[in-house]
Amino acid sequence: MSINIQSPGDLQRKLAAKAKARRLAENLSRRTLANKSGVSQASIKRFETSGEVSLSNLLDIAFALNCTKEFGVLFDPKAPDSIAELQALPRQRGSQ
Repeated sequence: MSINIQSPGDLQRKLAAKAKARRLAENLSRRTLANKSGVSQASIKRFETSGEVSLSNLLDIAFALNCTKEFGVLFDPKAPDSIAELQALPRQRGSQ
């Protein structure tokens, strides 16, 4: 079992830093990213400097930077941590 010691604010700033690094690695200006994503330059700047962004804008930015794959697994069911948890899961059988 993993323990999460990051606050939501820490995670926001970390995501913002990674998004900015990705934008710079792609050699994109904020203006170019704004044009590709449909998100205003001001919103991109606010995100990169504070971590504040709407979910819709975050997804648009991620799409423009080709980083949407990670969102597909964000709320996947938790894997069992032990054999006991695995054995406690209801069995699933195929239909005939």
